[in-house]
Amino acid sequence: MSPISVIITIATYFFVLFIISYIAGRKADNQGFFVGNRKSPWYVVAFAMIGSSISGVTFVSVPGMVETNNFAYLQMVLGFVAGQFIIAFILIPLFYKMNLVSIYEYLENRFGTSSYKTGAWFFFISKMLGAAVRLFLVCLTLQLLVFEPLNLPFILNVILTVALVWLYTFRGGVKSLIWTDSLKTFCLIVSVVLCIHYIASDLNFSFSGMINSISDSKLSKMFFFEDVNDKRYFFKQFLAGIFTMIAMTGLDQDMMQRNLSCKSFKDSQKNMITSGVLQFFVVALFLMLGVLLYTYTNQHGITNPAKSDELFPMIATGTYFPGIVGILFIVGLISSAYSAAGSALTALTTSFTVDILGTKGKTEEKVVNMRKRVHIGMSIVMGIVIIVFNMLNNTSVIDAVYILASYTYGPILGLFAFGILTKKQVRDKYIPIVAIASPILCFILQANSEKWFNGYAFSYELLIFNAFFTFIGLSLMIVRNKK
Repeated sequence: MSPISVIITIATYFFVLFIISYIAGRKADNQGFFVGNRKSPWYVVAFAMIGSSISGVTFVSVPGMVETNNFAYLQMVLGFVAGQFIIAFILIPLFYKMNLVSIYEYLENRFGTSSYKTGAWFFFISKMLGAAVRLFLVCLTLQLLVFEPLNLPFILNVILTVALVWLYTFRGGVKSLIWTDSLKTFCLIVSVVLCIHYIASDLNFSFSGMINSISDSKLSKMFFFEDVNDKRYFFKQFLAGIFTMIAMTGLDQDMMQRNLSCKSFKDSQKNMITSGVLQFFVVALFLMLGVLLYTYTNQHGITNPAKSDELFPMIATGTYFPGIVGILFIVGLISSAYSAAGSALTALTTSFTVDILGTKGKTEEKVVNMRKRVHIGMSIVMGIVIIVFNMLNNTSVIDAVYILASYTYGPILGLFAFGILTKKQVRDKYIPIVAIASPILCFILQANSEKWFNGYAFSYELLIFNAFFTFIGLSLMIVRNKK
């Protein structure tokens, strides 16, 4: 694709997006920005959640990862589905009962101010790094397709990319995101389905022939029970999926913000379960696409790129297929990436405004002004982090996202688990020390696990141990009642 074609595609997409954002977000007050006035239809939220959970990382990285991991990722996604049920029937009723705007307010009610601020700061670090990693991948793709051919610097790429995210979220927040994410989900699913169709047609596959070819491929192996030291081992992936979903959705202000916008907790439960099941099938489509891409390159003698993340962009935007395939790729990438970045920016603004700066005792007008300044500040910080990632030159993005989550969401998971599973009070002022010590212990454990445990290598299940260390630390901080 030519740079001009990419620019026209992106401009057209954002023109439609801005119209929807304006219509949905007009007259939005602070409650509209933070929780959508709790009037969002559950089925719309469920559909929108697919676009939120499927980021640009998934769109680009998952098809390429089948070469080394086969369909092992679906083991983790099965864990995601199980985790959705836990969120639906334990966390959602709790959050609705407490009428929370920020879910970290639970920690203040349960333990105290230090715990509350600790949860909010760990979320801030987690979401900022995670969102920046995801948007970084999009910037890399746009640099390759648009900015390099036009001899434009990467920093301009980042400024324009982050500015677009800020523009369509600054007015309505969650109230806008529910509807813009629905558009993105539609574009995302249509693009991947049509890409599969065009590639299968070029390979002369009928629908049944395509399914048989994928199922017969050695790349489509899904379950791994043979070697416990293998990172693809089923119980590692499944358990990591459960706890990752609880941490990265149930205890994540970004994802729960839209769930809390439903009219009631029962509607929110319907949304959570429906979106979880649909997510499994959407991820399966991406993995099927990956098998077809490798089948295509093998049959046509095309050299696979050194980095698996580059396979789908290379084939889709090259000269191998009609131009519509490249357009579909760009629309799908932009839809998935900007959905995740937009919701992250809204959640970061909400959490920083409500949790860290505080809104209690402030007038509506003062909160609006504060929220708008924070929104701009979060955009600037996100842009800086993306530039730092580019300087580090790390493009193993799918792994980076979950490794970061293992370290930063673990203390949040441990705090909520202790609060929900026990009735004990702790010494609140020492909680930040426990929350910082747990990831450090996890780093030491991961660095030495193969030497200490006969070759066992930790994968994403490190999140469970991080939460466990936090739980143990809190147990040592229990306040004893004096008789």
